[in-house]
Amino acid sequence: METEMNSYSLLNSIAYPEDLRKLKVEQLPEVCRELRQDIIDEVSHNPGHFAASLGTVELTVALHYIYNTPYDRIVWDVGHQAYGHKILTGRREAFSTNRRLGGIRPFPSPEESEYDTFVCGHASNSISAALGMAVAAARKVEVDRHVVAVIGDGSISGGLAFEGLNNASSTPNNLLIILNDNDRAIDRSVGGMKQYLFNLTTSNRYNQLRFKISRLLFKMGILNEERRKALIRFANSLKSIAARQQNIFEGMNIRYFGPIDGHDVKNLARVLHDIKDLQGPKILHLHTVKGKGFEPAEKDPGVWHAPGKFNPDTGERILADTSHLPPLFQDVFGETLVELAKANPRIVGVTPAMATGCSMNKLMEVMPDRAFDVGIAEGHAATFSGGMAKEGLQPFCNIYSSFMQRAYDNVIHDIALLRLPVVLCLDRAGLVGEDGPTHHGVFDLAYFRPIPNLTIASPMNEHELRRLMFTAQLPNKGSFVIRYPRGRGVLLDWRCPLEEVAVGKGRKLKDGTDVAVLTLGPIGNVAARAIERAEKEKQLSIAHYDIRFLKPLDEELLHEIGRRFQRIVTVEDGVIKGGMGSAVLEFMSDHGYKPDVRRIGVPDKFVEHGTVDELYRLCGMDEDSIFKQLIVQ
Repeated sequence: METEMNSYSLLNSIAYPEDLRKLKVEQLPEVCRELRQDIIDEVSHNPGHFAASLGTVELTVALHYIYNTPYDRIVWDVGHQAYGHKILTGRREAFSTNRRLGGIRPFPSPEESEYDTFVCGHASNSISAALGMAVAAARKVEVDRHVVAVIGDGSISGGLAFEGLNNASSTPNNLLIILNDNDRAIDRSVGGMKQYLFNLTTSNRYNQLRFKISRLLFKMGILNEERRKALIRFANSLKSIAARQQNIFEGMNIRYFGPIDGHDVKNLARVLHDIKDLQGPKILHLHTVKGKGFEPAEKDPGVWHAPGKFNPDTGERILADTSHLPPLFQDVFGETLVELAKANPRIVGVTPAMATGCSMNKLMEVMPDRAFDVGIAEGHAATFSGGMAKEGLQPFCNIYSSFMQRAYDNVIHDIALLRLPVVLCLDRAGLVGEDGPTHHGVFDLAYFRPIPNLTIASPMNEHELRRLMFTAQLPNKGSFVIRYPRGRGVLLDWRCPLEEVAVGKGRKLKDGTDVAVLTLGPIGNVAARAIERAEKEKQLSIAHYDIRFLKPLDEELLHEIGRRFQRIVTVEDGVIKGGMGSAVLEFMSDHGYKPDVRRIGVPDKFVEHGTVDELYRLCGMDEDSIFKQLIVQ
């Protein structure tokens, strides 16, 4: 304990930002060293998002040092980078519970702390939310309240960020946007914006001089707000001519400062102090290093985005032996996509900045000209896929289920309306675990089910995933959705012949007479264990049907079930309202069947974070809970 006290001599004195603000600016580098080491020590044994938080240590310290938080608002984008923020805002002792059931949340949330000003988890929303706060402050005449949005170079490529910038340029506000430019999203940032930010330069001396002159002219009465805007436009034009480069931000009348070193905390604090009270929207452009201060993370920030457990002294990752376990669903997807693409030259792959996470990188390595990482732009990914499909290609567009919500209109308008042959592969479907409510992929069955022209399927195991992928790319299959969970399957021998599955046909896995259990997707394996136990312990005869397709439903199978059974239990890894259970109820009602239907699924609430097994128990979706529903008379 004495060693820890010595190594964290300043950090131990900081419970809240007001304690940080009592320090001298010369002490801030030591605070940063201690904060960075504390993050390393904590995340090494309680895994979470790592490299992003190391890269924003100096920014976090400088923001809370200069701004009067929580009165002043700091809006984090995504929240991967906010561990230092949590530690400095009253949660250092609780940080050991991060991402654990009942512990502190994986991402900032106003429900957890007043220092967390807005919900985080999905990229590109910070500018819009912060602008809303800045406008609200002005309307409430809170003229001394400052609002800061922190957004990364990956997130700023998202369409919502540009919508926010466009509105900020034309709406009176004093918003500060901090662009944390580390050349990364999770994988390396892609697209023209990345290259633009890399090349963008301006003079700090010029900006400081311009600020001082404008302040003097205002005091002298020579400059007013309308003349200031005209002067800014004129100065921007001169600067663009001199630099031979147009500054996109100043072209929108948003003052631009930078780029500056995001790891020089004393200079960063000075710059923030200098521009803090400037009128009008502003952008401060920082260059940072993802994984800063931990050499392995600096060298490979993609791997160290969320590395799991590791040795904080040696940097060695502590990896469990998984050779005896079934594969991850995402890897089966990646391997199968390569196999299909070799046989079908029309196949292309699309992912919005999740190439490694969804295993699209496997196709990128083998056929780089046939795989596209479009950056954090889910709506574009869907419409881009639709455009390729319209002209004869067969896109496999892989988007995490939770992020597919951001492309809902695009799927309706740009894919389903024309029944375009796009295969939408929804990775991370269902309860995902420690990333919590912003990342659970539990709504897709309910929100896609009403859309015409969509085929919606979920494989129970790896063989079914491969067969569904094969089926989806065959001619005349139209718009096809395949959803599967995060984590491992159930089959060691997962390779199988690629065979067509009849669209809209389910499977009877076992017959029975007392109860019919209808499942969709891999949770059917959990139900199968509960069925086996109920038959053994309670001498019940239970039929098990793998529905396989939510849309179109296997009506022949459902008629059989409606005629034969008075008790039906449906099980799905999705919201109980509007999903597979609701579809079964609708069918039974529409056709005059009146069985007792019990639905098991995610309840009508946002589910907290924890392991998937813990959350299944919490939601009544685990083996024990299903067993209890089966034996209820």
